[in-house]
Amino acid sequence: MGRARRAQKIAAAAAYGGGLGAAGLATAWGVLVGEAKWARRIVGTPWGEGLEDSGRYGAGPGEPLQMVVIGDSSARGLGVDAPHETVGAIVATAVAAFAGRPVELHNFSVVGAVSADLAEQMKLVREGPAPQLAVIMVGANDITKRTPRAAAVRSLIEVVDDLREIGAEVVVGTCPDLGVVRPVAQPLRLVAQRLSRDLAAAQTVAVVEHGGRTVSLGDLLGPEFKATPKIMFSADQFHPSPAGYARVAAALLPSVLDALGEHTNVRPVLSRLGTGVQPAVSPVSVAAKRAVSHPGTEVSPAEVDGSGRGSRGRWATLLRRSSAPRPAETAPRAESEETDAPDDPADGTARGSSDGTEPLPAGNQP
Repeated sequence: MGRARRAQKIAAAAAYGGGLGAAGLATAWGVLVGEAKWARRIVGTPWGEGLEDSGRYGAGPGEPLQMVVIGDSSARGLGVDAPHETVGAIVATAVAAFAGRPVELHNFSVVGAVSADLAEQMKLVREGPAPQLAVIMVGANDITKRTPRAAAVRSLIEVVDDLREIGAEVVVGTCPDLGVVRPVAQPLRLVAQRLSRDLAAAQTVAVVEHGGRTVSLGDLLGPEFKATPKIMFSADQFHPSPAGYARVAAALLPSVLDALGEHTNVRPVLSRLGTGVQPAVSPVSVAAKRAVSHPGTEVSPAEVDGSGRGSRGRWATLLRRSSAPRPAETAPRAESEETDAPDDPADGTARGSSDGTEPLPAGNQP
């Protein structure tokens, strides 16, 4: 079964109460228990609870924009040296600069949280002012603690629905690719990569279906983490360093700004149809499959002939955004073509190649 179909099944099980989980890999996990314990000894136990970054960022007239951050240690910023280095603080500062108004950041994330813990964090959100923006980063602990994927996605859906109900724009940084964590050896690394990418794809399908946006955090955003691990990872070799978190924030920021109406440059992933070049529109499960392999890619809802849904679910498109000012009149350029086997031949593509999109060029990370 291809990743797109697995993502669709996991998301469907989450939405309708099914129990699809990681049972199919139970044997593999049993064999790899020794290696997993060895990796944990090297990675070590995360220290502390992270720094408190809640507060007001920026200045300007008018009421502050209310922003919440929920999730796990990546949302808390475990590994940074100062509160202003967290993802939430960086995004809040940038939003304040773009919007010309202060941002009131409320960070309710908890180190070690799994998706099921989002419900408790959401209770704290409801006790304060209604947020206009919510950033969620969760999933890594669901993999390391072997949470059934459908259960993890179901918990995320419930919180996205709650946030949308109170009027918040929701941007989710999907589960990072744990296959790049250096202390994790093969073959455990391949298992971790498959599980984390499957969860990220399922998160994407579910969040877009429920009115949010996702940004693929992929392999913790790019070749920098592999090329310069001593710079991008903190001392525990698992969580990002301040430089690593800045890279994560840079990937999330353009989608956050666009969600708030502060339009940025946008380059749709393009496909060729006939003699023209058009944005690639595909079922959200196919877009999700593409996004998990290409960090920094946003998956957003789309329409075909005025309809947001097709026979395979909600239509979606892949976007690559830049926070630089948008040129007045710049035509989008097509991405370079690569060959890539289709995820499955029955994806119901509206436009583009046989699997729904042009592949994203690996050497052109945002």
